[in-house]
Amino acid sequence: MTKQQALNRLVLGLSIPLFLGLWEAVSRSGSVNSVLFPPPTLVAVALYNWAIDGSLLIDIMMSISRVVVGFVTGAAAGIVLGILTGRYQILSNLLSPVFQLLRPIPPIAFVPIVILWFGLSELGKWFLVFWGVFFTVWIAAHLGVQRVDKTLIRAAQCLGTPEKRMLQEVLLPGALPYIFVGLRTSISISFYTLVAAELAGTFSGIAYRIEIAQQNLQVGQTIGGLIVLGIISAVADKVFGLLSHRVVWWG
Repeated sequence: MTKQQALNRLVLGLSIPLFLGLWEAVSRSGSVNSVLFPPPTLVAVALYNWAIDGSLLIDIMMSISRVVVGFVTGAAAGIVLGILTGRYQILSNLLSPVFQLLRPIPPIAFVPIVILWFGLSELGKWFLVFWGVFFTVWIAAHLGVQRVDKTLIRAAQCLGTPEKRMLQEVLLPGALPYIFVGLRTSISISFYTLVAAELAGTFSGIAYRIEIAQQNLQVGQTIGGLIVLGIISAVADKVFGLLSHRVVWWG
C-alpha cells in the first residue's frame, strides 16, 4: 500500500467522526440554539429511546414495506412499457406524450387527491412510491432499447429470430445497463417519495414519526429519523450497486 492510498483510507475513516465532532462542538458552543440544533449525543439518546419502546423497528419495517411494494410494481411496469415503447413506434406515439406530460408532476402534489381516492389505506402509499419510480425506469428502458446496436437487431432479423425472442434475447440484454441505471436512481427516488406517502396520512413509518416529533418539538428524534432514512437509503443503494455489477457484468 502506497502512502497516498494509506492517506486516502485514513481520511475516509475520519470523515464521519470529524463531522460528528464538529457537529457536537458547534451545538454545545452556545453559538446556536441547542434545542433546535441538538448535538449528536442527544440525537443518539433520542434514537435509543425510540428503539427501546419497540416503535423504531415497526416504523422501519412499515417504511421499507411501502418502498419495496411501490418500487417493485413501479419498476416492473416501467421496464415492460419502456421496452415496448422503445421497440414499437406506434406504442411510443400513443403513450410517450402522455408519460412525458405526467412525468414532471412531483408525487407530493398527489397527496391531497390520493387521500380522497384511497383514504388512509396502504394502497395510497404504494401508489405514490409507484409514481415516483415508474417514470424514471420507463424512460431508462425506453432509451436503452432505442440504443441497442442496430447491427445486432438486423442480424437477428436476418436469422429469422421471432419477435418474442428478439425482445428477450437481444433488446432486453442490450437495454439492461440503462435499465439498471434507472433502477438505481429510482431507489433514492422511492425514499424521497416515501416521505410524501407517509405524509398522506398513516399511523406508522419513519417519515410519520418525524412529523409527529416535529409537532412536539422533539428535534432530536426528528434528526434521528432523518439519519435512519439516510442510512437505509444508502445501504439499499450500495447493495443494489453490488448486485448490478454482478448481473450486468458486460455493461
